[in-house]
Amino acid sequence: MTVEIYRDAWGVPHLRAGDARELAHAQGLATAHDRAWQLEVERHRARGTSAAFLGADALGWDRFARQARLDDTARRCFTALERRDPETAAWVRAYVDGVNQGLPEGARRAPEFTAVGLAPGRWEPWTPLGVWLATHVLFAGFPGKLWREEVVRHLGPDAVGLFATDGPGTSGSNGWLVTGERTTTGGPVIAGDPHRYIEAPGVYQQIRLSCPEFDVVGLAVPGVPGIAHFGHTGTVAWAITNAMADYQDLYRERLRRTGDGGRVGDGVGDGGRVEALGPDGAWHPASRHTEIIEVADGDPVEVEVIETDRGPVVINGDTDPYGDSESDPYGDGGDDTDGGSGRDRGGDASTAPISLRHPPRVTEDLGFSALLPLLRARRVADVDRAFDDWAEPVNVVQAADTEGGLLHRVAGRVPVRSEDNRTRIVNAWEPGHEWRGWYAPMPRGTVDDGIAVMANQRGPATPLGVEFAPPHRATRLRALLGTRRDWSAADMAALHMDTHLASAAPLLDRLATLDDLSPEAASLRDRLLHWNRHMTADSTEAATYAAVRGAVVRRLAAHPALARLTEPRLYPEVFRPWLALVPRVAFALESLLRAEELYGIDRAEVVRAAVEEVAGDPPTGAWGDTHRLTPWRALPDPSYDEHDDDDEREPGLSGDHDCVLCTSAVPGLTDRAARGPAARYVWDVARRENSLWVVPFGASGVPDSPHHRDQLPLWVRGDLVPVVTDWTELMEDSTWRTER
Repeated sequence: MTVEIYRDAWGVPHLRAGDARELAHAQGLATAHDRAWQLEVERHRARGTSAAFLGADALGWDRFARQARLDDTARRCFTALERRDPETAAWVRAYVDGVNQGLPEGARRAPEFTAVGLAPGRWEPWTPLGVWLATHVLFAGFPGKLWREEVVRHLGPDAVGLFATDGPGTSGSNGWLVTGERTTTGGPVIAGDPHRYIEAPGVYQQIRLSCPEFDVVGLAVPGVPGIAHFGHTGTVAWAITNAMADYQDLYRERLRRTGDGGRVGDGVGDGGRVEALGPDGAWHPASRHTEIIEVADGDPVEVEVIETDRGPVVINGDTDPYGDSESDPYGDGGDDTDGGSGRDRGGDASTAPISLRHPPRVTEDLGFSALLPLLRARRVADVDRAFDDWAEPVNVVQAADTEGGLLHRVAGRVPVRSEDNRTRIVNAWEPGHEWRGWYAPMPRGTVDDGIAVMANQRGPATPLGVEFAPPHRATRLRALLGTRRDWSAADMAALHMDTHLASAAPLLDRLATLDDLSPEAASLRDRLLHWNRHMTADSTEAATYAAVRGAVVRRLAAHPALARLTEPRLYPEVFRPWLALVPRVAFALESLLRAEELYGIDRAEVVRAAVEEVAGDPPTGAWGDTHRLTPWRALPDPSYDEHDDDDEREPGLSGDHDCVLCTSAVPGLTDRAARGPAARYVWDVARRENSLWVVPFGASGVPDSPHHRDQLPLWVRGDLVPVVTDWTELMEDSTWRTER
């Protein structure tokens, strides 16, 4: 039958087909047309093969992807999907067929392929599941447990709470719902913005999917069929934020080699066997094989892949983890527990291997059975039932329909296990750390006085998490929403762009107590104490505050009481962002400054010295001069793009980490913003044609397309693009008209 692809004035694809399967094919085709390079990067990342064209900088990720067995997990999940839900499996296959049909032409138009000498590969039926898993496996921040181990090791368990805040490796979102009693239409409005690392092209794709069964607009994940996170079917709309749940466990393993398999990493004896000590006191076989990672302009790297009954070993331990006759890193004297020929990898937590247990590897389910029901949803009850099948990541969901239905709930799969599992690395050989089913029913939130806000704060997901975002964004949004009862969809853009920084209070409070400052420092102090606490791009006071904050962070991190945390164990590179001290101090600055005592650190003196430092060399411009967008691009050398060869090419930004406009820098290291709103949306439930959205760059990933970066100026200013619903206002893309 005929598949039609239309475009609006911003190049957003509007797809129309005869049924859901034909529509999935069209979505894959259009995505390959617009995002061929992005799709191939994501496919390679899911397989752990990106270093072959991106070079050594991608090796850390590829090593993790291989050891975590992401591609194998995706294969298993798709096989299980075919068995449990053949309709959805066939729908995913249709999407993959569309991608494979469109990739050759899409790659021809994308200069990145020529730049790195890469030819587009073939997508497999499970590739979309691999893309989803690779995108979200670090979403719950399990490496934060490595950080807690370091804090306990150096400062003791009481110190963990001082650093318990939204860490540098996590992603969050804002989302809010207002009911009809607070809107001009009498119907609900849902709005928000997901916060992720900003990538070019963007991690979300504006799209419309229409067939006789449904007609849905929303934000898709390139490489994955359907519209998972943010959608509007015409009668019901939904949106999500990260629930900050803890559903991934790390186990310290005791492994031993049997036979003549050699040592980890030495490339010897691929047939060697590995055993892991279980909680029953017995040694159990672990799977083991080696893989080769190709590296552009470098030598291939061999990686040993081990999986125990808990899960894949993602941290092998020390560089000689099985030991030899002259070294004994675990202090076990090299004795074999059972007198056999194997070497016991023992109990030193600083060098023991660590395995990862996470739901998709256990259940062979990534929640794809929720995707078609979401597209077919007509009421809140339909959305609610669809999210019962949601698995990964764990999210807070809000939804509303034209009949007055409302939804505020947590969706996903969280294992029931001991409290120790949730907070730290646990010993695999000790009883009591097994998973004992799944948390059910999932918690539900409320809508109070016509308002519900989700911003990664403690809320309905509290029983499922350990660390949450500070409450500032949620508190600010609720306060702003509570000021009116006549909200329209267009009004929501101002909330997206709110720049008030409540987390500045602890530092400014300490600043207010300082005396005996130099005249320059006293003047700086007085300016900041009269500052309105808004991080606007044109504010010189915001720039000065950021400079003082950065100096305080650096001085705290350098203090001997905390500096010992700068020497974490030699964990793999992919986990290092969670272990870096300066970002940890930066994002925990509030609690560090407010704590009753901080290991003997004279915080008044730290703040005094920081103020004097900045007064002696004050910033010369406004916040936006240094707080500039720094998107990630998947290229070993992105300078071929005219937008990349000059810092001034990327815009200065308002906002900060704890503002509603969450454009995250890393105080103490850089003012550049690598994280921020990966999209903004406003769903007018009563009148879908009044809905609005914007993405950081544009609909197309092709550099010479007029829609490559055409939304960037709007995104910077806070403007939104209308969601077009009238087919007569669209232009047919006849190039991609296809008969099937």
